[in-house]
Amino acid sequence: MNYVLAVLAVAVGVAGLVYGEGDDSPGLQLIGVLLIVGAVVFAVRTARRRR
Repeated sequence: MNYVLAVLAVAVGVAGLVYGEGDDSPGLQLIGVLLIVGAVVFAVRTARRRR
């Protein structure tokens, strides 16, 4: 379940990054990058705790 949330967060982050690039919005690009990085960190921490 946690991995599904992480994948969804990465997908939303990538969409924000792409849309921010097309709209020339640096704030939206930053939010997209932060979502992607946060989701990856969350997934790695969850995987390490299970082992």
